Amino acid sequence: MDERKIQSDWSKRGYSFGVWIDPPGQVWEGYVHDSDELLLLVEGQIELAFLGESFSPKIGEEVLIPAGVSHTVRNIGNSANCWYYGYKNR
Repeated sequence: MDERKIQSDWSKRGYSFGVWIDPPGQVWEGYVHDSDELLLLVEGQIELAFLGESFSPKIGEEVLIPAGVSHTVRNIGNSANCWYYGYKNR
C-alpha cells in the first residue's frame, strides 16, 4: 500500500492523515468525533462496530465513520495491527 498516495488522496478530499498501531487485544470503545473519520486497515485484523453493525474490513478497505456516531475499534488478531485514520477538515 502506498502511504504517500493515500495521504495525498485524503488531503485532496479534505481529510487529515495519521498512522495508528495497536497491540493484540486493544479496544477503543465508544468514541465519538465532531467530524467524519476515514479509517483504512494496512495490516492485521480489526473489528469495527457502529450504527448497530459489526464487521471486519479487509486490508486496503476504506471505511467512513460519520460525525457524531459512537464507534468501537478492536484488534481481533494475534499480532499488532496498523491502520490509517483521518478526520474531515472543517
